[in-house]
Amino acid sequence: MDQKVIVPVEAVLTKCVSLPVGYVPTPSAPYRQHRKQAQLTLQPGPPRLSESTVRNTAALPVGARVLVWKQDPSVSELGTRKAFLPGLILEGPSDARITFGEPGIAQVSPNAFGDFIVSPNTDQFDAVHTFAIVRMTLTMFQRALALGGTAAPLPWQWNSASNTDPLRVFPHGLPNVMNAYYSRRERALKFGDFVPSGATERVYTCRSLDIVSHETGHAVLDGLKPNWLLNSNPPQTGGLHESFGDLTAIFLALSQLDQVEAVITQTKANLHDKTFLADLAEQFGLALGRPNGLRNADNDIKLSQAGTEVHAISQVFTGAIYDILADIFDHERRPQLKDDAAVLLACGDYLCGLVLRALLAAPARAATYANVANLMLSLAKSDGKDAYLDFIRNSFTVREVLGAQRGDGGDGDDGAGNGMPGFAPATVDEDGAAQDRHACCGTMNNAQYSAADQAFDAEREALAAWCRDYGPRHD
Repeated sequence: MDQKVIVPVEAVLTKCVSLPVGYVPTPSAPYRQHRKQAQLTLQPGPPRLSESTVRNTAALPVGARVLVWKQDPSVSELGTRKAFLPGLILEGPSDARITFGEPGIAQVSPNAFGDFIVSPNTDQFDAVHTFAIVRMTLTMFQRALALGGTAAPLPWQWNSASNTDPLRVFPHGLPNVMNAYYSRRERALKFGDFVPSGATERVYTCRSLDIVSHETGHAVLDGLKPNWLLNSNPPQTGGLHESFGDLTAIFLALSQLDQVEAVITQTKANLHDKTFLADLAEQFGLALGRPNGLRNADNDIKLSQAGTEVHAISQVFTGAIYDILADIFDHERRPQLKDDAAVLLACGDYLCGLVLRALLAAPARAATYANVANLMLSLAKSDGKDAYLDFIRNSFTVREVLGAQRGDGGDGDDGAGNGMPGFAPATVDEDGAAQDRHACCGTMNNAQYSAADQAFDAEREALAAWCRDYGPRHD
């Protein structure tokens, strides 16, 4: 009679805990030999392929699996996950739109399966993670526009018919800097790292999905609205840019089913309960001594309370969109008929596209919150989402963005040129009001988007013109 071998549970748990994050078990040599011997006894049958498979036998799947942080290292209940990036991914990693080339980090080559699976908390992991989040963000917005009827690639600000240069990514581009930024002049995203006061472990901003997607959001919006990033705009225009970065992080999380399921589980389907979705850049916020991340999207800030500080103003728009998301989700919930996670995924996809299309249709300069809110109402109406109109209007009214309804047509319409009546702004920036960007991310504080930098450019252009027309010739 065979004896049973009993393995203590404690031994199994200890062994499992010691395995590295992202560990993929490898079959033992005896097991592989057993499989080979077993296969020798089997007679393979003819393959049964569908017509579509037969027609596309030459089309091999293109794409790579990557390992990324779901949020950041501080959100331990989520940890890392594998994700699939469709499309051709080359060594670096890099592709046609995004390239990695930081001198201090060795290029990452795909493994035998064409994947980029490397151990977390290494330079190579940071390169893969950062590239992957940038790519996911760009893909998400391109899909959102395609669903809205605009199937075209989103350009970077410098792209043209003769310039298709990619965005460069530097995961460790700002050593000992507590920030990150998008640079139009450098055509790059750069991320800082630092050791918090009183700590010994270094924090890498590139390891935060929220921070990487936030800065990528700035790059995406700068390609669509290149004038909005200049600080010569009114405060609300700056608020739209900073808010779009935060909303990008929220929409990217909502585009991933496993993260959506985690949100539903954490909150019991109540988006106004505490969740990582509303807490942005948790690890960075903890390093600064804040309990709920760098910013909280689930807030009650009104425009009259924000002043001209762009960081505060941005939270008004972000909070309004978050409330709209929660209202749409509550409206669409059918727990007995549909899975809550699937419903929230669809709500996030729609709202992401709605916001992006409204920003795209807004004025090229000095855009206001009321401009975008009215366009969201108009677009939702055109989409047949009449049930959402009250959610949008009420949210922006409570935030002191929208006031009384205007008359039909003419100068009183919604700005979309369709004759639909819009709403007057409830709060407007004072004439000549200057943006206060001191608490914003590195992008908004970058000198290249300031009036002073534009003055330098004007002086250099004047010098070049004088040398061309009147200066001494050297030929």
